[in-house]
Amino acid sequence: MLEKIKFEKFTAFESLEIPLSTGINIFIGANGTGKTHILKAIYAACEVTQSQKSLADKTNRVFLPSGKQMGRLVKRARGNLSGYFEVTRRIAERQKSLTIRLSVTNHTKEPETATLSGAYKQWLEHSLESVYIPVKDMMANAPGFRSLYNLRNIHFEEVYADIIDRVFLGFLRGPTDSRRKQLLDILQRAMDGKIISQNEEFFLKNQQGELEFTLLAEGIRKLGLLWVLIQNGTLLNGSILCWDEPEANLNPKLMRTVVEILLELQRMGVQIFLTTHDYVVLKEFDLQAQNTDKVLFHSLYRNLGEIEVASTESYLNICPNVIDDTFGSVVDREIKKYMGNLGK
Repeated sequence: MLEKIKFEKFTAFESLEIPLSTGINIFIGANGTGKTHILKAIYAACEVTQSQKSLADKTNRVFLPSGKQMGRLVKRARGNLSGYFEVTRRIAERQKSLTIRLSVTNHTKEPETATLSGAYKQWLEHSLESVYIPVKDMMANAPGFRSLYNLRNIHFEEVYADIIDRVFLGFLRGPTDSRRKQLLDILQRAMDGKIISQNEEFFLKNQQGELEFTLLAEGIRKLGLLWVLIQNGTLLNGSILCWDEPEANLNPKLMRTVVEILLELQRMGVQIFLTTHDYVVLKEFDLQAQNTDKVLFHSLYRNLGEIEVASTESYLNICPNVIDDTFGSVVDREIKKYMGNLGK
C-alpha cells in the first residue's frame, strides 16, 4: 500500500507532501489546487508495476503535456528549474518501504531524458493492480477505441485507454466469493440489471431485455463500471482505485450506494483515492463510515499563492472545507431570501 506522495516544483505544486491512508483518501479543494494531478501521479506510479513501462513514459502519457514535452510538467517560472514527484509504498511481506522519484527539468523534452531514482527495480518486482476512473465515461465509447488508440496518434490521456483495457478483462474463473457477490448484488439492485458485453459493446441486461450503454444515463454507466471492475477481479485485496469526481453525472440519491460500495472495498483491502466537489459525497462518508474504517480527508488550499494540504480523519475537522462553506453560504442566502419575503 502507498504511504505518502511528495511533489517539488511539479505541475501546480511548489512543495507538498501528503500522508496517505491505507484505506480511503478523499481530496477536496477549489479548482486549480491539483487534486487530479495527485491521482494521476499515484496511478502512473502504480500502473508501471503491471505494464513494466518506464515511469517517465507513463507519466507523460497520463498527464499529456502539450507536444508531449515532459519539461512542461515542471511548475512554471522563469529560469532553469527542475521538479519531481516521489511516491513511497509499504511492502508488507518484506516489512519495508520503497520510494521512487521521477525528476524532470523545464528543458526536458523526451521521457528518456528524465531522471528516475530510488528503489525502482524493487518497485517493479512487486505488482500493484491499479485502475483510474476518469470523469468522463468510456464504456459507451469502447467499441473500436483500443485499436484506434494503438494505431493512431489521438489526443487522449492514457487513463481513457487504460480503463477500457480494464473493463475488457475476462471475468474471474470459479465461484464469486460472498463479499464480492454482496457488492455485485447491491449494484444490480441500483441498476436494475447486470452488465454483459458483446463484440466490444456493453449492455445492461434485465427482465426487459438488453439496453446498450449509449442509451443509458451516464450515472448508471458509472455503477455498471464498478460492477464490471468488481466482477472481473480488478478490485481485490491489495489493489489501488483512483476515481476522479465520482459524483459527476450521478444523481445524489445514488451516492449512498456508491459510498457503501467504496467503504466495503476498503474493508476488503482496496486502497482508494477520490477527488470530489460534492457535499453529499462527504456527508455520506461521514454518516456511513464505522470507527474501524480508515478514511482520511485531504483539504488542498492556497496560502500566499502556493498549494498546501491539511489532512484529518474527522469530517468535522476538515479545514478549510470549501464544500461545506459553500453549502452553508447557500443555506444562509436561502434563509435571508425567505425571511425577506416574509417581511413583505
